[in-house]
Amino acid sequence: MPVVLNGQTFHRTAEACGIAGISKNTFLRWVVEGTLPDVGRRDRRNWRLFAKEDLDRLRGEANRIRTNHMAGSWVNSRRSFQGRRCEGH
Repeated sequence: MPVVLNGQTFHRTAEACGIAGISKNTFLRWVVEGTLPDVGRRDRRNWRLFAKEDLDRLRGEANRIRTNHMAGSWVNSRRSFQGRRCEGH
């Protein structure tokens, strides 16, 4: 549920992540990795408060398309990237 302080609406972490379509773990990983700066506002319990501009930044990162120079060469233990089975499995 949004919190209104001094006429401005804020969202807590789980709600902000839900709005952006990512998990809370993804957001926290992005902060630790430096992919996304942490929000600058917290309530008296030290919980993050996301303003509209924070939500916009979070959605922007969630919708960003990355190019991967290794695309096509990734292989996991069961299948190749193209969907063919790897030898021995």
